[in-house]
Amino acid sequence: MDSRTIVLNIYRVMAYITGTGLIILVFVAMPLKYFADIRQPVAVVGALHGFFYMAYVVCSLVLAERCRWRPVRAVLVALAGTIPFLSFVAERKVTQLVRGSVSRTAGGAKRASDEQPDLHA
Repeated sequence: MDSRTIVLNIYRVMAYITGTGLIILVFVAMPLKYFADIRQPVAVVGALHGFFYMAYVVCSLVLAERCRWRPVRAVLVALAGTIPFLSFVAERKVTQLVRGSVSRTAGGAKRASDEQPDLHA
């Protein structure tokens, strides 16, 4: 299996977790804080979203490095976790992009970084 496919799968999981956490934060926890004066959900969900967003950024940057994206694309994908629902849209587009590039290289020659060294020689 191509290393880009493995990183893509991890990125997809993190995109869904980050997007779901942000939606809960913005549409549930924040209204509870400002309209019902219940502050605990913002503290919990906000901290969790922050933690998962950092993991999402790392995953997106690793994926960008493996796919040799330009820095602008990498930054835009990383920023997608800061706008509600955008991480889901970005995940779809990134998945199509990466799967397309994996299938194009799978039909051709293998990448030098994907080949395993022959240790028995």
